[in-house]
Amino acid sequence: MSNMANCFVKIFLCSFFIGSSLAADTLYPNESIKVEETIDSADGVFELGFFSPGGSKNLYLCIRYKKASSTIAWLANRDAPLTDASGLLNLSSRGTLQIFDGSSTRIWSTNSSKSLNNPVVQLLNTGNLVIRSDDDRDSKVNLWQSFDYPGNTLVPGMKIGKNLEAGIVWSFNSWKSTDDPSPGNFQVRLDIIGYPQLVLYNGSSILIRIGPWNGARFSGIPSSGPNSIFRDEFAITAEEIYYKYDLIDKSVLIRTTIEPDGRVIRYSSTGQSNTWQATIFLQPDYCDAYARCGPNGICNVNTLCRCLDGFKPRNDHAWSKLNFSEGCVQESQLNCSIRDEFVPRLNMKWPDTRNSSYDLSMNLEDCKKKCLRNCSCAAYAYANNTVNGRGCLFWSGGLIDIRDQEQSGLGFYVRVAGSGSGSSSRSRSRQIALFVLVPIASFLTVILAFYLRNVCKHRKKCQEGEMMEIEIDKGKEDLPLFDFRTIAYATNNFSHGNKLGQGGFGPVYKGILEDGLEVAVKRRSTCSTQGVEEFGNEVSCIAKLQHRNLVRLLGWSTTEEGERLLVYEYMPNKSLDHFIFGDIKQRASLDWHKRYKIINGIAKGLLYLHEDSRLRVIHRDLKASNILLDYNMNPKISDFGMARSFGDGEAEANTARVVGTYGYMAPEYAVEGVFSVKSDVYSFGVLVIEILSGKKSRFFSHPGHNLNLIGHAWTSYNEDRLSELIDVSILKIGDRSEAFRAIQIGLLCVQQYPEDRPNMSSVLMMLTSKGSLPHPKQPGFFIERKFDKEYSSSRKHEEYSSSSMLDSSSSNQTITIVQPR
Repeated sequence: MSNMANCFVKIFLCSFFIGSSLAADTLYPNESIKVEETIDSADGVFELGFFSPGGSKNLYLCIRYKKASSTIAWLANRDAPLTDASGLLNLSSRGTLQIFDGSSTRIWSTNSSKSLNNPVVQLLNTGNLVIRSDDDRDSKVNLWQSFDYPGNTLVPGMKIGKNLEAGIVWSFNSWKSTDDPSPGNFQVRLDIIGYPQLVLYNGSSILIRIGPWNGARFSGIPSSGPNSIFRDEFAITAEEIYYKYDLIDKSVLIRTTIEPDGRVIRYSSTGQSNTWQATIFLQPDYCDAYARCGPNGICNVNTLCRCLDGFKPRNDHAWSKLNFSEGCVQESQLNCSIRDEFVPRLNMKWPDTRNSSYDLSMNLEDCKKKCLRNCSCAAYAYANNTVNGRGCLFWSGGLIDIRDQEQSGLGFYVRVAGSGSGSSSRSRSRQIALFVLVPIASFLTVILAFYLRNVCKHRKKCQEGEMMEIEIDKGKEDLPLFDFRTIAYATNNFSHGNKLGQGGFGPVYKGILEDGLEVAVKRRSTCSTQGVEEFGNEVSCIAKLQHRNLVRLLGWSTTEEGERLLVYEYMPNKSLDHFIFGDIKQRASLDWHKRYKIINGIAKGLLYLHEDSRLRVIHRDLKASNILLDYNMNPKISDFGMARSFGDGEAEANTARVVGTYGYMAPEYAVEGVFSVKSDVYSFGVLVIEILSGKKSRFFSHPGHNLNLIGHAWTSYNEDRLSELIDVSILKIGDRSEAFRAIQIGLLCVQQYPEDRPNMSSVLMMLTSKGSLPHPKQPGFFIERKFDKEYSSSRKHEEYSSSSMLDSSSSNQTITIVQPR
């Protein structure tokens, strides 16, 4: 065939693929993509075309996920949008990709100074758009690639760092808003001044210093253990310094996005699903504020700031006023000799590495020697903090932005004056004294607390000061302090007309602050011993939690007379039990789609508590009355008075004092006092079955048997009679199979043994995917019981609203305390 014929065939084929369906993944020179056309990656995951993000009317050249079409992975002309549908994308004969508007004005281009013979543009399966030579399709050398210019999203294979040879900086930046993709205020980049570290900036200021790489992860991120979904990679070479992550499980899609408000969220989705689940949140807490405790100060979210061993506050007066910005100084002047010592500081985030140097070729035993010989060396660490790690990291000057990070395994060594210093000797003596006295004091405190608690049990009123306040100072500095008179005015002096409900903590009132903000105010009853614990627990726990499916604690208030107030965001649609256990009209107002949205939202909130928050939190009292609904019927988990937090390495705990609500308690917790994340999973499963059936777990009755609700759901599933279980108000819809699937997930959550129950990340995956589910095993508390109508009626009258902030009904169950055997 002649050369002319070959060209003719090539042009014809290209015109067919590009000009008609544009199903190919490649664009050739002098060919164009119009606004209504797209090209797809070979695996069909990504597509390239002109799209409008969010509610924008402007058009941008985007790479987006084809099944989740509202999700954009990369965007080109973020500062120069098309304002009409007459633009196009073109590849020039030199290999320049360019966008023209309707007047043929070029508004964006790849602007490369190099050129190629036979250039093509290809959208790879990774989501990377590359310009390369068509002469070598297997070449990994690209003239240009979109991965070099990240937007607000980091996809697997995309790097953060710097190409030292080309001078290209890889960072990703927030949009101004979901409708405006022009650069916003927030940026994540790898700071390579000193030892490289990952930093989240707000403008030019550090918002969160995520920390340097320690051989396994960034030091500012608590260890979450290995995973089978993706692997992290960090490299320092002569050509580039970068971090990236790659997929292990190709059936899962992963992306990390920096939101317009600065939140950094990692999303995951199965290949068959068009929905995303948020799995990791990077949200600042008290200690994430950069340099919160000044030089040589250590931050702790519970106890605020303290000095490193061998250091003291630079300004005692400022320190006593909780102004820690000046930090700490050495108690004794360093000798700059071999008599100086290095104190290990374990389980901490490494200090700011911009004033650091490193040598990755050194043996570990040489780190101390080199630091000791250098008078300006303030601390050192093993740069690769693994068993076979090599390399040393050295700090000079003040050690900035340190925080406690329990069970992280990270450590560094701080230089202090040697044993010849009296001050240092006093410091060691003080440490010895504390080592001996603290356990004794702790033991006496426990005995005293036990005594006071039992004394108070036998009084009608507990006088202020007789009950030990449980950790109320932990976290209240994170929250605004409201003046009591302000809250009294907002609630019309706690009038009966403003009362929303009554719980174990005390009454709940609606209030309107001076700026018009509606709030819900919990006011502790003076006789409520539970309220004392709840107050301390909620302030110390929920103040540090930020998630759209958790009720926000807005502030607190106390007085010398014993008033204890907690101020929350107001939830106008009351609690979930008001709807699912209400009359037929109320139940019908929650169709299947609303109930699914509620189930999904609760699952997301629990996943955050169990896996994604800085504190691993076990709620221990998850039930319908503790799920509040906002204006849009979005669910929010409330009432953290019974919650407990775990450290990174803790999996379960045992208590002699079981608190919670019968009907929602897992068997191992109610009987043996053992609780874990799987205890909450059990409660979630009960809640799912309640939401779908419209029946209460406790005092459920059926004319055909004496099984409880869980037993009824189990037999209905096994006998293929789930239609009899589902609430009649949602049976008329065409989504029975989805509702049946949700019941099966609920039964998986209430299996008798904790190890059989899924974790919340698996639950969310099951809720949002269409894959087959395992068959549940027999549930816990699968029991028959018999009680007459008189007994049932009397028991129901004993129930009262627990501590739901917005429910004024009296149909909820009381907080129950049992003693396990």
